[in-house]
Amino acid sequence: MKNIHILWVDDEIELLKPHILFLEAKNYEVSKCTNGADAIDLIQENNYDIVFLDENMPGLTGIETLTEIKNNKPNLPVIMITKSEEEYIMEDAIGSKIADYLIKPVNPNQILLSLKKNLDHSRLISEKTTSNYQQEFRKIAMDLAMVNSYEEWIELYHKLLYWELELENIDDTGMLSILESQKQEANSLFFKFIKKNYEDLLTAVHKPVFSHTLFKETILPEMTNPNGTLLLVIDNLRYDQWKVLEPHLAPFYKKTKETSYFSILPTATQYARNAIFSGLTPLEMERRHPNYWKNDEDEGGKNLYEKEFLAAQIQRLKPSLTHEYHKITTLKGAKELDNNFNSQKTNDLSVVVYNFVDMLSHSKTELDVIKELAGDDKAYRSLTLSWFKNSPIYSTIQKAQKAGMQLIITTDHGTINSKTPSKVIGNKNISSNLRYKTGRSLSYEEKDVYAVRNPKDIFLPTQHMNSSFVFAKEDLFFAYPNNYNHFVKYYKNTYQHGGISLEEMIIPCAIFEPK
Repeated sequence: MKNIHILWVDDEIELLKPHILFLEAKNYEVSKCTNGADAIDLIQENNYDIVFLDENMPGLTGIETLTEIKNNKPNLPVIMITKSEEEYIMEDAIGSKIADYLIKPVNPNQILLSLKKNLDHSRLISEKTTSNYQQEFRKIAMDLAMVNSYEEWIELYHKLLYWELELENIDDTGMLSILESQKQEANSLFFKFIKKNYEDLLTAVHKPVFSHTLFKETILPEMTNPNGTLLLVIDNLRYDQWKVLEPHLAPFYKKTKETSYFSILPTATQYARNAIFSGLTPLEMERRHPNYWKNDEDEGGKNLYEKEFLAAQIQRLKPSLTHEYHKITTLKGAKELDNNFNSQKTNDLSVVVYNFVDMLSHSKTELDVIKELAGDDKAYRSLTLSWFKNSPIYSTIQKAQKAGMQLIITTDHGTINSKTPSKVIGNKNISSNLRYKTGRSLSYEEKDVYAVRNPKDIFLPTQHMNSSFVFAKEDLFFAYPNNYNHFVKYYKNTYQHGGISLEEMIIPCAIFEPK
């Protein structure tokens, strides 16, 4: 490994000889320079790893030299050293993207710490992260053997996601592979937990917040801001995707509460999102609003009446609440909402449903370019973040903050990268979703599914007397025996929802107040 090569620029460089000898004893190579003009020439001619730059020099000042360095080599780290504690000098230096800022007199250990922070940062973080996860691995393994409540599953899932996001930023891919194995084991055990307990959880006295209770139990009690609330429902948003979006709200909003709730089964938009807006289970929706509810075999859109469902729920719970509802399915629609948003903040509640992430997951199935861009979970998160930062909805959030509005962000269900096919057979009218099936005469691999022969037991309506539901476990997707190989090749490694996994069922709802 080659020595680190430092350029130290200071008009009193001879006074720094003890510091330079200290660094050379640590195997750093140090070149010296006494003025900004020479430093710029040297930087153009040589490949330095880092520059120490005095702020107060005759001729070109440190700030002027810094500007020229960044124009020529924008990625070269520069550590500014100054006698002055003037705030404007610090701001100028930071604005010019310095790597660090030290105030004279500096001691050798300060210099060494700054070097390690800027040059060994990735290695040190990688080593520490790996070491910490190795210790945590054993605890997670023990937790997996003992977890037996929905609260424990939420906590364990959060822990796994934390380490996934930490490990993806280090060089040791082996640790990430070990974590992936733990996630697979967790999903296997979570499936068994849901299969055994789902029916009871829906009716238990102490139960999780589900899709149909989210508005009543979590959202409505938090709506105390006199300037109104913007409720943003981003369709199909997984918890890991949420965690990479969240930091970009920090300049505008502070989080006051975050809760994890459970999507109902099927973890599909027509069931879970309709349940959010109606405040009802699918079975109750069918009974109370037969003109709005559509079963899988019915023709027409299955999410056409969210606005009406929401109005009916508000009428039941708090008739005095003024509200509006917007569903965004195109970029044009998002821009129109953003352009008109200032005139829409007079209501107590402004609901925006944004379908981008759902469209992204379906596009990954249908478009080769999206398959390339979102080939795995890390890339999928990155693509979601890129959309969010450049979306009109990000601008709308900032306008809501300026208007003093509360912000609540949630989703209807998550999604999972489906990798393993499982054969299913049924008549021509069975549902088309790849992670759940409903219909008559279903034939399937018993070990691969949670089968519900009487859907009313879990508050689902039935199209026919002998209709049933089956939900795929872990990362499975259903494939028909006819043209099986083509079907598997087309859908393998695509993001699907509707079944049972941590990614699909445990989802966020976060409440923010404006800064």
